[in-house]
Amino acid sequence: MPPAADAPVPVVACVGAVVFDPHGRLLLVQRGHEPSRGLWSVPGGRVEAGESVAAAVEREVREETGLAVQAGAEVGRVRVPGPGVVYDVVDLACTLLDSSATPVAGDDADAVTFADAADLERLTCTPRLLETLRGWGVLPS
Repeated sequence: MPPAADAPVPVVACVGAVVFDPHGRLLLVQRGHEPSRGLWSVPGGRVEAGESVAAAVEREVREETGLAVQAGAEVGRVRVPGPGVVYDVVDLACTLLDSSATPVAGDDADAVTFADAADLERLTCTPRLLETLRGWGVLPS
C-alpha cells in the first residue's frame, strides 16, 4: 500500500565530488546503478550513519574511482526526487592528492574519465548536471 498523500517523503543525505585534474578536466563516472544508470555524473553517493559529508565524499571518490581526494568547500546543494525518497545532495570541491594517479572504475561505476569541455558536450550526463555546475560557477558558462 503506498504512503498517504500527506506522508512525508524520506530525505536521504548524499554527497557529490567536484574534482578537477591539473589540466582542468572534470572527474566523471558512468553510473553503474539506478538512479540514472549509464549516465555520466560526478562521483558521489549516500552519507553513511555517523559519517561527515567530507568523509563521505572522500570515501565515495575512492570507491568509485580509486583516487584519493581531500574534501574542500561546499560548492552547492540540490534536491533530487527519487523513487519514494528525495536525495539531498551536497557537492564539495575536492583536491586530488596524487595528480599522477589514473582513475579506475570501481564500486557503482561502469567507467570513469576526466572530461574536458568537448567531452562534456558529447557525454550523456545526469539530468541538469552541467547546468547546475555552471549555475554554481564551477564550470564556465
